[in-house]
Amino acid sequence: MAAAGPHHLFVYGTLRPGEVRWHHLAPFVVGEGLEATVAGELYDTGLDYPAAVFGGPSVIHGRVYELAVDRLADALAHLDAVEGAVRGLYHRVTVAPSTGGAAWAYECGDQALLVRRLVTGDWLSR
Repeated sequence: MAAAGPHHLFVYGTLRPGEVRWHHLAPFVVGEGLEATVAGELYDTGLDYPAAVFGGPSVIHGRVYELAVDRLADALAHLDAVEGAVRGLYHRVTVAPSTGGAAWAYECGDQALLVRRLVTGDWLSR
């Protein structure tokens, strides 16, 4: 059964290649992905992972990946568990990346995680 909604995912932190949670996303990715930005602010949680709040004039840097359509429901269920969406730590929302269209992304669900704003909007430049 296919999941409703976009079949792309915008990642900005530990789900990016070379980061500690990339291995959770990699099996579901089709292609190399594209560099992209999304409107929002990025925060260092102080816990070795970032948190995003989408919207506003600032931008968050990341990548957009196409997810395998035939495994989309499995991918989203797995990533929801990894990202703490089940516990409300993050919420999966749709965003409008600079690459066009719509993509899923994980937005902070706990304001206590918003410790220090990363003015660059890029987790990799921390």
